[in-house]
Parts: sequence; C-alpha cells; structure tokens
Amino acid sequence: MEDGSSVYDFHAEIGGNLIEATIKEKQEAIYDYDDAISSGQEAFLLEESDESPDVFRLSVGSLPAGQTASVSLSYVTELPVQADDALRFFLPTVLCPRYTPQGSTSLTSEVPFVPCDSVPYSLSLNCHLSSLNGIASVKSNSSLSPLEYLSDDKTEAKVSLSPGFQFDRDVELLIYYSQAHQPTAVVEAGVSTAAEGSLMGVPLVMVSLYPEFSRSTEESLTKNGEFIFLMDCSGSMKETMEWESNSARRIESARDTLLLLLKSLPFGCYFNICLFGSHFKFFFPKSVEYTQQTMESAMKKVKDMDANLGGTEILSPLCEIFREPCKPGYPRQLFVFTDGEVGNIKEVIEKVKKNSAKHRCFTFGIGDGASTALIKGMAKAGNGHFQFVCGKDRMQAKVMQTLSFALQPAVTNVALNWHVPDGMEVVPVSETPMMLFSGQQLILYSQLKGKVDETAVGHVSLQYSLCDMEHKTEMHFALNCAKHSRLTAHRLAAKSLINQMEEKKEEQLLTGGGIENLKKNIVEMSSEARVLSPYTAFIAINKESREAIQAPLIRRDIPCGDYMNEVSLFNSGDYMNEVSLFNSGDYMNEVSLFNSGDYMNEVSSFDSGDYMNEVSLFNSAMPCDSSLKASLPKKKGSSLISKIFMKCLSPASNSMSELPVPVEEEKQKDPMLKLISFQKANGSWELQQELINLFNKAEQEVLQKKPKEISDKSVWATFLALLWLHGFNSHMKDEWKFVALKAVSWIKAQPGLNLSICLQAGNDLLGCQLDLKTLEL
Repeated sequence: MEDGSSVYDFHAEIGGNLIEATIKEKQEAIYDYDDAISSGQEAFLLEESDESPDVFRLSVGSLPAGQTASVSLSYVTELPVQADDALRFFLPTVLCPRYTPQGSTSLTSEVPFVPCDSVPYSLSLNCHLSSLNGIASVKSNSSLSPLEYLSDDKTEAKVSLSPGFQFDRDVELLIYYSQAHQPTAVVEAGVSTAAEGSLMGVPLVMVSLYPEFSRSTEESLTKNGEFIFLMDCSGSMKETMEWESNSARRIESARDTLLLLLKSLPFGCYFNICLFGSHFKFFFPKSVEYTQQTMESAMKKVKDMDANLGGTEILSPLCEIFREPCKPGYPRQLFVFTDGEVGNIKEVIEKVKKNSAKHRCFTFGIGDGASTALIKGMAKAGNGHFQFVCGKDRMQAKVMQTLSFALQPAVTNVALNWHVPDGMEVVPVSETPMMLFSGQQLILYSQLKGKVDETAVGHVSLQYSLCDMEHKTEMHFALNCAKHSRLTAHRLAAKSLINQMEEKKEEQLLTGGGIENLKKNIVEMSSEARVLSPYTAFIAINKESREAIQAPLIRRDIPCGDYMNEVSLFNSGDYMNEVSLFNSGDYMNEVSLFNSGDYMNEVSSFDSGDYMNEVSLFNSAMPCDSSLKASLPKKKGSSLISKIFMKCLSPASNSMSELPVPVEEEKQKDPMLKLISFQKANGSWELQQELINLFNKAEQEVLQKKPKEISDKSVWATFLALLWLHGFNSHMKDEWKFVALKAVSWIKAQPGLNLSICLQAGNDLLGCQLDLKTLEL
C-alpha cells in the first residue's frame, strides 16, 4: 500500500457471518489471535509490517477444509500532484525482493512465487470519477477501457482496467482536471460521541495550498552548491523500465539521466558521484569543482556504469557521505536513485533525518515495486522532494524538475497564520513545513475549537521569505461543515499526527530519552481514530465457531507472481470490484471499492469530497470479493492457517545475475541527448563533425552560412545548438532548459557579438523561424 495510507476499517466474512474487527495494541491483538486459533475459532489479524510501513500483513486462521473466507479493508490517502498537474492514484501490486543487511530480518525471504499466469487470484478495477472542475483525461501504465463521460459537462466519467491484468507492474492512474493549483479548504464536523476536545470530537479544517514563485525568483537559481549523486547499481537495476523485454533497462535510463545531469550543473559548483550495491565506490575521493576536466572524467565513468554491484546496501554510502564535512557557501544537495529494494528502511530514513541540517535529500524511485516508504521517507526526512519513475516515464524530465528545486534559493521564515471569528481557536495538527517548492502541493490540518459559526468565513495565509523578498499565499474559506462526511480528513489528520509522534520516538531513541509515553500516545490516537499504527493491529474473531481442532494446523503462504511481482489488492476469482473516484477539487480523490452485491446499498449514498482520497473495500455475500479466498481440498479432520501478505512477497534474492539476461541490441542514441553530450562544461559547443551531422547539413554549407562577424567557430556552433534545441525539441524543454541557460550565459559573455545577424543566419541554415526573445537572448 502506498506510504502514508491511513487504514481505518477491516472486517471479514466467513460462512455467511460478518465479523467486524476491533483495533488493539499490537501484542494484545496477536495474543488474542493465537488464543482464538487454539480455541478452534476462525480469526483474522491485520498489522503493519515492522520492517516497512508500506507493507501490511494479514494472517487468517484456522479455516476448516474447503471453507471460504473474504476480507475487506478501507483506507484513505492523499493523492500527490505530478509535474504536469495530474493526480496520481497508485495501486501497488509489485514488491521486489528487499536486500537485507546481514543480521537483520528479511521481509521477503519465505514467500513462494509462481509464474504470473498461474497466480490464484485476479484483479478487476472499475473507476467512477466525479469533479466539479471537469475531467479532461485519464492515463495509465496499464491498458484501460475508453474514458466514458456520464454527463454533458464532463464532470462525471468512468473507466476500467482492461481484463487480463498480469500483476507484472504497479497500477497507476493519472487523472487530469481542467483547473489545477487552486487553493482549497474543507471543514469537516467531528464525532458527537467522541471525547470532548479530542481530535475526532471537534471540527477539523483541511487546506491545500500551492505556493507559486515569480518567474524572476525562479530564474534566480543558485550557482553555488555541492551536488552528490548516489546511484543504485545493484543487480536488480538490470530489470527493464517497462514490462516488455525490449524496453530500456533501469540502469540504462539512469545512465542517460546522469549524463544529462552532469551537463546541466552550474559552472563552478562542486560535485561527486557514488555507485552503490553490496559495496560502494566514489568517482572522486571527495567532491571536486565542476570544470571541463572533471566533467569529462565523470562522464567517462558514467558510460561504464552497470548494474553489477550485488545487493542494495544504501546505509553505508550514506554514512560515508555524511561523514565528509560540507563546504562553506556550497549547500549540499543529495540525489538518490534506487529501485527501492531495501530491507532496513527505518534505519536509512533516520540516518537522513539526523543529518538533515547538513543537506537536502531528493529521491527517485525507479521501476515498479520501489518502496514508497523509502522514497517518500528519505525525501521528507531530508527536506527534499520525491519522484517515482516507472513504465514509459522519462526519467530525464522528472530529474530536471527536481534539479530546479535543488537550485532554488532557500525559503526561510515560513509561517502559517489563521484568522477566525472571536470565540474560535485554531489548533494546528500538522507541523509548519521547513521547505517549500514552487507549484508543489502543501496539505495542512488544524482543529477548530470553540463555537463554530457556519455562516462566518475563515482566513489562512502562508508567509515566507525568498531572495530577500516577502511572499504570501492566502485564501478565505467558509466555516460550514461538509455534508455527509465520512471523517476522511480526521483520519488523514490522525495518520499525520501518528507519523509525527513516530518521528519524535526515533529522535528520543537516539538521545536516550524515554519512549514509553510516546508509544502510549500513539496507541491512544490509533484507537480513538481507528487508524492503524506501528503499535496497533486489527483483530477479528468469529466467536460462533468453537469446534476443537482435530489435526495439526497447516500453514499456507499465498504465492506471488513471478520473481519481481507481488500483490496488494486482489480477489480470488473473477468477481468484479467497483471503484468510484470522486473529486470536486483539483488535487485529491475519494475512492470506494465495493461489490455490486448485497452491500451495494451501504455505499450507494457515498458523497463526493473535494479534498481527499478514500479507498474502501466492501465484500458482498458473494464469496471472496476484493479479497483473498483461501480453500483446501475437503479432507476430514484438517484445518488451515493462512498467512496472507497484503503485498504478496517474492523470494529473497536481490541479485538477478542467476537469471538469463537477453542480449542487448545497440540502441539508437536520442539525438537530443547526443547533442547535449557534446556541450562543454562552460555551456559552449565546438563545431565538430558529429554536431554538424545532427543538423543534417554538410560542413561546407555550415561554414558558408557563418556570419563574417563571427571569428570563433564555437560561437557559431553554440548559437546553432541553441536554435536546434528550441526549433526541433521545444516539447522537451523541461529536459534541456539548464543546458540552454548555460549556453545563453556563455553567448552573452562573448564581446562584440551581433545577435540579430547570428539569428538570421542560423534560421536560414536550419529552416527555423525563431526570435531572440524565444532564445532568451
């Protein structure tokens, strides 16, 4: 399940009986589960994995021979906004083998696997989308049915996952709306039966803000910085980015991206590259100044980079990086590229957090199955930004967006101010952020205590300093509570609060402080909000069954598909799940998964929210919907304990070296990347034959068109390269904009250059119709 998801309900159905789960302290729940099984009762235990907070484990026992059981869980989660303003709904179905350091418990070591076409379950997904802003389109990395609009104004639509899903990739839906980056606020009423003054007992406001920096501010990019690129070269990076065998491999995409990054760094900064697997190696003993010589040296080593370093041991190189002192005046920016197949996730995140004052951490999860807990957790701990790259995504575009964040001047003096009518008090639940990025979503939760006047209006403003200027993002919102609330905002706020307390617990562990009170507070919050935590679990017991066990219990681990696949949301059979995505805002969705059987009426009045993503799985009287059906051949006297991982795990092997690897054919290099590879560190190009060939021109023609006023051929080559990028690759500007900025700076530094003459000659040669403004000259 995606990291940050708030699991708030769990129930099971067996023999026609609906068994509601209760939430208890984890050890108490485990004791009750074991006691129930030994008493001959069917029991179900849902818990968060101790090793990774994005993996949940479901234990089922003890089922009589031939018995069918279905389970259902509900969760809510925030949907992140992508660089192109899409909302990303992510359904993990892949858990790659996690490399675990010696002496640690492996998360993926004891689970069987079978070919994808032999797994005993299938996935059906029907999505109903609703948005007051209108639905523009839906894209996915999996095959979808055509988008069908249900209203003339395109505020409602439906789309389905095509049959035959093979569990060979995570399911990703990108939902596009007509209006993006609109600040939104929703007030949600509390629960009347909850304790007075508690989180669940009072109204709560959830706001979404989008700080936008001015163009002049965004162009004030820092040139002083130390950039360290930590690149995963473990064996699993040999896997392909897509499910087709002829697609680019992860290491190939990472190699091209690293070459682009090297060309995009500002002249005069410092940099270093570290490759890691079971061991690690740096390109330079310590960070070096970015010059033509050091750039060429690094590029040569990058071209030889391969996925040949064994397992994914990321903690050791991190420790080495943090051991090296920072350079005064050169803020350290750490870029981490990994497929996320790490076992010691919590330890890695804590190491980043401990050193957060010394650096910013930007992370990239590569390929299906990357741990969302690792990628999101490291970025959050390091006050940075995370990206996931899978399927047909171009890694270069996402990395360049992140580079712009890294080059962004530091935001300081961040403050959140609330203004509400007299008699009311705003009590923040979310911590004020330390870092802001232009155009990136910021979601905050606060309690509204006192007497709420639903006819009144509240006001919230986010203030911060940037480039010695004061900035403000603000909005007004009505204080009337949303109708037909499902407590989604409260549950998200509870999860946010639990995460904050968990972070404080880790800090106190490092300082030797007491943590028992924090654990107690987490359990209390988890129980009050019915939201799962690391210290609680859902336990459901069928107390109607008390037959004595007649034979030894048999354990069954549900297999996963193939060696790179695992399943999180599935059913055993062909029963359809129905998913409703409701959205009346532009940044979140509410999702309800239910079956069209007996429980249909329970969710038919489900109200659309404009601020959240909610996923609810309801089972009908039909056997095993949105769930796992576990059956054994009917054999007298036998019973069953099934250990079900909500993400079915694959075998514990991080290296793919023992598997046959297809012979790679020579791939045609991307012309844009080839042109960029010729650029020098200072931003210029030399007029070499390879560059002329890219223009599809003869050398004599290029030289004849060169204005007489230009004596330096490098000036002519650089001008033509800049024209070519704008004229023939404008749709990929996000990838080459920093390369172009360096070229523009170099051209402007050349004395006595007549730009208009150069422009006319270049347009004539390349057949373009560009002006100096477009070239930013």
